[in-house]
Amino acid sequence: MKEGEERRGSVRLGGGTTARDRVLVGIVLAAFAALTAPALVVDGLPGTIAAITHNWASLQIYVDLVLAVLVIWVWMHADARAAGRNPWPWIVAAFVVGMFSPLLYLLTRRGASAGEG
Repeated sequence: MKEGEERRGSVRLGGGTTARDRVLVGIVLAAFAALTAPALVVDGLPGTIAAITHNWASLQIYVDLVLAVLVIWVWMHADARAAGRNPWPWIVAAFVVGMFSPLLYLLTRRGASAGEG
């Protein structure tokens, strides 16, 4: 481990994504896609917007998720810049497709060392 890095679980903070992490992210991405596809087919974008604005509780959940994505944007920006990658395509994509962008970012993130990812 490099000086100044802290190890937690299987991901080095300041490092890259391990192969095991990529498998887990891939599973989450596939499950999320399996939930999103029928929601868009059955309800469509208008139905999604109607659900968000249905009541105050729905709106609060939506705002909470938007704030969570904003926090992820800040992390993605710093992480991509540290890795020498352009963060803006990922941030713009997150605005358009939500959590699919950060999940795909994690899948394409370089391993922490030559033996990882």
